[in-house]
Amino acid sequence: MEHYENVFQYPYSVIERVPFEMQGRWREDYFHNDNPIVLELGCGKGEYAVELAKLYPNMNFIGVDIKGARMWTGATQALAEGLTNVAFLRTNIEIIDRFFSNDEVQEIWLTFSDPQMKNPRKRLTSTYFMERYRHFLTDGGLIHLKTDSNFLFTYTTYMVEKNHLPVVFRTEDLYHAEGIDAETRNILNIQTYYEAMWIARGLNIRYMKFRLPQTGTLAEPDVEISLDDYRSYHRNKRSSLQVSK
Repeated sequence: MEHYENVFQYPYSVIERVPFEMQGRWREDYFHNDNPIVLELGCGKGEYAVELAKLYPNMNFIGVDIKGARMWTGATQALAEGLTNVAFLRTNIEIIDRFFSNDEVQEIWLTFSDPQMKNPRKRLTSTYFMERYRHFLTDGGLIHLKTDSNFLFTYTTYMVEKNHLPVVFRTEDLYHAEGIDAETRNILNIQTYYEAMWIARGLNIRYMKFRLPQTGTLAEPDVEISLDDYRSYHRNKRSSLQVSK
């Protein structure tokens, strides 16, 4: 991917030595338009970012992940199909705020993120990350969570309630939920490689959409939550613990 025009590779070791000069200038320097920017954090193979770019040619999408071997799939597909409204950033999400400036991003998608059951600070819906998102997400910008993990979904629900974040939509069984309009259904029906496996395994897909205001002090929920009984496809969890905060 070193020669892919739609890929920017700045892992932590690189960004420490070379500043990202396009911070705050994604529209001007890459997309060459004034359209909204949407991030997919932990994009994996990049299927979601690519499919969203197809659905919404008047929006800009950026898939972010540290694993380049996975990202290669989506980046290659985007180039092959001539999609100019999607790019990929290979970096550590812990330093995501070094790549975007104030109010530069309108929405964030978290698709099947690692629930990080042992470490709240590593959860992409933790207040630790919410504070980082505030550095570049517009006031009241949207955050979408789509997950198979009951633990992550429950934790996020408590986090949202604790901090009184406005919930736009929430369901614990996405593909059997009522009241979803046709346009939203088209978006939510995009399935990643891993999502197809979860569905085949009989797991419910959970989805939540909420807004993140730029003001107010965020606090972590202090609630014990039942752990998922698996880590990934066909793999049991390592720990014998039953609950975590």
